Amino acid sequence: MTQPQALTHLETLEAEAIHILREAVAMASNPVMLFSAGKDSTVMAHLALRAFYPAPPPFPLLHIDSTWEFRELLDFRDRFVERFPFRLEVYHNEEGRQAGINPFDHGDAYTTIMRTDALKQALTRGGYDMIFGGARRDEERSRAKERIFSVRNMHHGWNPRQQRPELWSLYNGKINKGESIRVFPLSNWTELDIWTYALARRIDLCSLYFSRVRPVVERSGSLVVVDDEQRMRLQPGERPRPCSVRFRTLGCWPVTAGVESPANDVGSIVLETLNAAASERQGRISDKEGAAGSLERQKVEGYF
Repeated sequence: MTQPQALTHLETLEAEAIHILREAVAMASNPVMLFSAGKDSTVMAHLALRAFYPAPPPFPLLHIDSTWEFRELLDFRDRFVERFPFRLEVYHNEEGRQAGINPFDHGDAYTTIMRTDALKQALTRGGYDMIFGGARRDEERSRAKERIFSVRNMHHGWNPRQQRPELWSLYNGKINKGESIRVFPLSNWTELDIWTYALARRIDLCSLYFSRVRPVVERSGSLVVVDDEQRMRLQPGERPRPCSVRFRTLGCWPVTAGVESPANDVGSIVLETLNAAASERQGRISDKEGAAGSLERQKVEGYF
């Protein structure tokens, strides 16, 4: 009798993620998947395609547009939903946009208004009860505290003391009126897992992750790509220069730093990630602002 072959590391992660997606949908009344068009949410969307094939995934994609997104990212987002059977919903905080809230003048308040508040508004308007997100525990210490099924209160806030045990991969999807659950199918994945899976499954990712000559300014040791010359705020003495950079993480372009790199294909990025000494979140300039801009505070207030 032939013995069943053990699953590889990637196959185990894939099977777990697909199980989580199916379990959550089975418990949900109105699910949605957050889609930033970054590497994690793109891999998560591909897992959803596999989880529910041959039917289309039974939920829309929701993109929170801060109005300061990279142009290449928006192009990739639109191509993705043209290619695959997803319905895309895009939401931005119109009140914040009208008030001119921006990352140059408003700092952490910008993230709160254009990211956190916008997300909460979109989720409340949609009445979603199960919200899939692409967060991974290896990214940052506050995310390491997160359950796979993360209960949020009626204001979308997170309280780590009210999270439920998940022994033996058993997930509790019961919620009280007004509550919701954030579900993280990629919790146990690492940055290297994401790239190795993209290589194995031949998944197309946003071009910003691949090295290309781009106009940059060096600011406080970070390389900021000038994505929109008209809206860029140059500081005294700054002048854009061409540089071969790529991104390990994607956020709003004025507060996301690129890294110098020759890696212009997935295989090269896998090798580069294997040898990386710093976290991918080094590219999030806003993370360096200390407690006022901490990920944990934003999570408590309702983001992620």
